Amino acid sequence: MTLYLDVFAPPFGLLLLGALLRRLLLRDDAIWAGIERLVFWVLMPALLCSAIAAVDLRTLPIGGMATGIWLALLGGGALSLLLARLAGLDHPATTSVFQGGIRFNNLMGFAITGALFGAAGTALGAVATGLIVPFVQTLTSLVFASGGGRGFSAGRAARQLLLNPLLLACLAGFAISLLGGLPPGIAPLMRTTGQASVALGLLCVGAALSPGALRGRLPLQLATCVIKLVLVPALTLLLGRALGLDPLPLAVALVFMALPTATTSYVMARAMGGDAPLMAALTTLEHLLSVVTLPLWILLLGP
Repeated sequence: MTLYLDVFAPPFGLLLLGALLRRLLLRDDAIWAGIERLVFWVLMPALLCSAIAAVDLRTLPIGGMATGIWLALLGGGALSLLLARLAGLDHPATTSVFQGGIRFNNLMGFAITGALFGAAGTALGAVATGLIVPFVQTLTSLVFASGGGRGFSAGRAARQLLLNPLLLACLAGFAISLLGGLPPGIAPLMRTTGQASVALGLLCVGAALSPGALRGRLPLQLATCVIKLVLVPALTLLLGRALGLDPLPLAVALVFMALPTATTSYVMARAMGGDAPLMAALTTLEHLLSVVTLPLWILLLGP
């Protein structure tokens, strides 16, 4: 019991602290916007690059992890689109359900896998992120394009994908790892810089959550949560075991695929013509429900 408190109290505690700070102390939106930019453009890329660069990729089951993760994401995406069709949703709402069904809050993943598995968990978490980010971004862009989302441009979407700092950091980490790792001095600098991303990022996530957004379309919200928090990780677990993944890579893949959707999904919904109120509701509800579902998935894996 103590282990699980040590693992899950910090990330969920930081979410709560961020929500309290936003309402009681740091009420200026510009403060949080600045921290979010710092995390997205500097701190998180440093974490991803340094973590991936520090491992010998030749010893990792990247092929098995990629196959399991990508097939589970395709399954989650298909279920999300089926839900939207059965619910008779318009295109903006469909894009929000799709984002709610496959996107993930990687900051929580790093906090949990780092606490559970140490440096190895952080490194494998970076690999999982490197596999998930480009795949999810590509699928999401295609779904926005399929209905002619307001303001959508294939060229702009491609540029957003190619200039995504998280994707570039993952690619740089893979390349540096193959070349032998970061040089002395740079490696600890990057690692220390990256470590700041988890706490600051989770505070920003908590500040962005809005319980008031939960009003309306609750059955649709709950169905989307079932896809993201139950069915997608279940697919990941089944596929990982079928592919013969070792316990640690399987556990890390499962944790990252069981995470609630990214808070940046709301930003993307606003920018590309999605249903922003529905996206805000899904983001909030998934984070609330993950307080229960994430520990249950860890317990299911066993010691």
